[in-house]
Amino acid sequence: MDQQAQVALEILYKHTPEAKSLEQRAKGILVFPDVVKAGLLVGAERGKGVLFENGKPTGYYSTTAISYGLQAGAQTFGYAMFLMSDYALNELKTSSNFELGVGPSVVLVDHGLAKTLSTTTLKSDIYAFIFHQRGLMAGIGLQGSKISRINP
Repeated sequence: MDQQAQVALEILYKHTPEAKSLEQRAKGILVFPDVVKAGLLVGAERGKGVLFENGKPTGYYSTTAISYGLQAGAQTFGYAMFLMSDYALNELKTSSNFELGVGPSVVLVDHGLAKTLSTTTLKSDIYAFIFHQRGLMAGIGLQGSKISRINP
């Protein structure tokens, strides 16, 4: 799992070089290289990831989410969360069910926003990048995703 997460991070850096600039300032980087999402009116997603601190794996996590509404299809994607504050890192490591959108502030970075990131604009606790999307499903978001520590 460590190697798969490291490769996914390198793919992100290749396609979004601005993400690489966050690496040095981040307290930790949580990488989910392969999340599967499927749904027909009710959707679910699931994946496993690795927390890196100072370039070394320090923990393993799962992500799950359930969504309701007009949806149909299936897709896989990866995402990386750059934890920019001690608060965000501590919440992830000490919470039994860390939920995106509750607690530390999360910004989902698209290509346009990525180009404007600088040391003066970095004010949020977490910056999340979605990458390597495959499949057919309208829309993608991380709000409401629950992240839990696991022992693989």
